[in-house]
Amino acid sequence: MPRLFIGLEVPETIATRLSFLRGGLPGARWADPSDYHLTIRFIGDIDRRLANEIDEEMADLYAEPIRVRITGLGVFGGDKPHTLYAGIEPNRQLVGLQADSERRLRRLGLAPEQRKFVPHVTLARLRGASTLDLADYLQAYGHLIGVEFVAEHFALFSARDMVGGGPYIVEAAYPLH
Repeated sequence: MPRLFIGLEVPETIATRLSFLRGGLPGARWADPSDYHLTIRFIGDIDRRLANEIDEEMADLYAEPIRVRITGLGVFGGDKPHTLYAGIEPNRQLVGLQADSERRLRRLGLAPEQRKFVPHVTLARLRGASTLDLADYLQAYGHLIGVEFVAEHFALFSARDMVGGGPYIVEAAYPLH
């Protein structure tokens, strides 16, 4: 059973720029820059028949190119931080692609996404990172000014079956026009 998600690829030039943030944070397990992406909708472990139906639905989805602007760094997990990410500024095209993908997946019988859509690129998983070290890191590196790109396509990605994680593989790409 493939583990799938819909997302946007991060161009190599942007991934390289984000990779300069790696290091200097004890307890961080850094994502490989080749795996940087923006998840539009996590799908999960599904059978091949449903994967093919999802591919057909996504191929019929019409959306405009998306300007992706990184606004700074953030952390998921509150008092128990678990993920360091580069935050993405929501915009009409990005939110529209997420909403249209969600509608199409629900029409295929998938359960609705329970988490609020927070556009981001995961940079590191945090295990035992102190909140003081994290605060210092965010203070030093948290401002990413002028980092942006235009996504000309979105993709159906696969991850390792049952466990997730990279390397991520683009199974299909769909143009944004």
